[in-house]
Amino acid sequence: MDSSVHPTRVFVKNVKRLIVKVGTAVVTRGDGRLALGRLGALCEQLKELNSRGYEVILVTSGAVGLGRQRLRYRRLANSSFADLQNPQGDFDGKACAAVGQSSLMALYDTMFSQLDVTSSQLLVTDSVFCDSGFRQQLSETVNSLLDLRVIPIFNENDAVSTRKTPYEDSSGIFWDNDSLAGLLALELKADLLVLLSDVEGLYSGPPCDPNSKLIRTFIKEKHLGEITFGDKSRLGRGGMTAKVNAAVYAASAGIPVVITSGFATDNIIKVLQGEMKGTLFHKDAHLWTVVKEISARDMAVSARESSRQLQALKSEDRRKILLDVADALEDNEDMIIAENLADIKAAEEVGYEKSLISRLALKPGRIGTLASSIRKLADMEEPIGRILKRKELADDLILENTSCSLGVLLIVFESRPDALVQIAALAIRSGNGLLLKGGKEARRSNAALHKVITSAIPDTVGEKLIGLITSREEIPDLLKLDDVIDLVIPRGSNKLVSQIKESTKIPVLGHSDGICHVYVDKSADIEMAKRIVSDAKADYPAACNAMETLLVHKDLASNGMLIELVTELRKEGVTLYGGKRASAILKIKEASSFHHEYNSLACTVEIVDDVFSAIDHIHEHGSAHTDCVVAEDQEVAEIFLNQVDSAAVIHNASTRFCDGARFGLGAEVGISTGRIHARGPVGVEGLLTTRWILRGSGQVVNGDKGVAYTHKDLGVAMTVTQCP
Repeated sequence: MDSSVHPTRVFVKNVKRLIVKVGTAVVTRGDGRLALGRLGALCEQLKELNSRGYEVILVTSGAVGLGRQRLRYRRLANSSFADLQNPQGDFDGKACAAVGQSSLMALYDTMFSQLDVTSSQLLVTDSVFCDSGFRQQLSETVNSLLDLRVIPIFNENDAVSTRKTPYEDSSGIFWDNDSLAGLLALELKADLLVLLSDVEGLYSGPPCDPNSKLIRTFIKEKHLGEITFGDKSRLGRGGMTAKVNAAVYAASAGIPVVITSGFATDNIIKVLQGEMKGTLFHKDAHLWTVVKEISARDMAVSARESSRQLQALKSEDRRKILLDVADALEDNEDMIIAENLADIKAAEEVGYEKSLISRLALKPGRIGTLASSIRKLADMEEPIGRILKRKELADDLILENTSCSLGVLLIVFESRPDALVQIAALAIRSGNGLLLKGGKEARRSNAALHKVITSAIPDTVGEKLIGLITSREEIPDLLKLDDVIDLVIPRGSNKLVSQIKESTKIPVLGHSDGICHVYVDKSADIEMAKRIVSDAKADYPAACNAMETLLVHKDLASNGMLIELVTELRKEGVTLYGGKRASAILKIKEASSFHHEYNSLACTVEIVDDVFSAIDHIHEHGSAHTDCVVAEDQEVAEIFLNQVDSAAVIHNASTRFCDGARFGLGAEVGISTGRIHARGPVGVEGLLTTRWILRGSGQVVNGDKGVAYTHKDLGVAMTVTQCP
């Protein structure tokens, strides 16, 4: 079992038999038609678990909805225009169930057959469970099917059920497919019951309410009085109330239950991996001290409160915190490196790519370099409360525009633990609260660095200024907090950035890809070009500012200089891929895409006609990160610098210079390729905003009758104001 598995989920390592219940809201779309994509993903998960040796039992809803759709179509096909002008009554539910059941099972059979899995149908009603002989036969039949690696699919036989509303009364055994799943979990001695819903789990209130909290572990004595249930399912009998009742029933009998979203493509597998998905019901939950969790909102609110305490300090006191952090890092270097080496060893054992392990490693001297950069940051001009503009609006009415902290930042980053240090230092210097979520591959390194940094923060500010998020399951909750968190900065893959942008209303600053180009013009000094190209690719190939595409003027392909450039790259061990023109000339494999970030000792080479062709190529295939021209022709250089629309554009120097520390920003929280707020390497100034301060002497507007506006520019005084 992975050591990162939450203590409340360790029971999953003993799960052999599980029951999965999928509800109508998951099986069907909003218009009532089948959600084929979700059903396909469900079947693929169950096939994967079946192949791993799990005994999987499925309880499904959806027959009534599917039958209703088919009957509506049949009525439409058989009706005349005149018939359709008359009111159309709804169909009998039992008829819908009878028609839909065969279709639903045929669909499951087809999907499972495509995956080389055999499924079987078992229709039951509540009354048959009163028969002890039936119960015994049911258990024997299911055991035989599971021994044959067949997936049993259960459904209540609504077509002949005698159950009438209200569904829940003292005469019945179960009332819906949720309670059927709970009953089967006991009868068939399941090790786990997973109830799939259209939301992530059980919330303290409506899931759409930002104040509602996802309850990770349900405690009956606490939460039954706390939560508010909404309406039942839009098509089925149940809803969250039915799921909770079934979960409490099964959990009380000793069978763990997880309610989670059926809209995700892999939630069942993630539950069985011990991830904190959905809401867990467990008979021992009330005994667990680890269940007491700090909510995402509490973390964000605490970070904001601490940031205000930080902003209230004198500039010298904020500077001292940074110096103390730098000292603490150096004092604890051996411990930090030991934890980092443990992360590297674990990553190698798992089989992570070399490029990721390279980004993960804190190389010799790195802690000292980080400490040095923090001290430089501390010695920079005070960024908070600077007067940026000052003007007289009217006599004795003075307006100032001043710099101010943003508030609370959420940084989600992958691999690089040194990013945590840079980000924390920038947050302290800019007076911001900070929530950090690093990759699981750097778990121990991040925890060690966080502990060292927060230990250097005085009690007057509080260690909650910087919160470390240890579970990615908390990220969705944090991304909902647009009233508490002011900016999200993702540092990682294109997939990570895209997912975050799609999941939040909070402004997002960052870049997705680092598709950086070096264009070598025909006027280039070839020795200079060789040095620049080699450094841009090989100095640190995993960096986002490393060269991924080399563009070469066509004349260099005929005078031998192209061969010199690629020979220089090959000396560094770089694997070359070509565009159509370059691959033909150099006899190298053609690249599958020009928009590709290798993050390794590999790059693409292509031939272009001139600087304008190079610019067009960059605009079509680049990511607006960092692009370079190597040219002695100043006109060519200026055309490139002025027309390439990227966050950083460079002439006769390596793309690797695009970095916060190298730009003299002290450090960087990331590189932004967006066009709003900050662009390129984002240092302290990118983590500030502005506010207006107006100083008067009793003036009132009064319809602007008594104010003689002067709007006189007073210039900027070299003073600083306090920023609350």
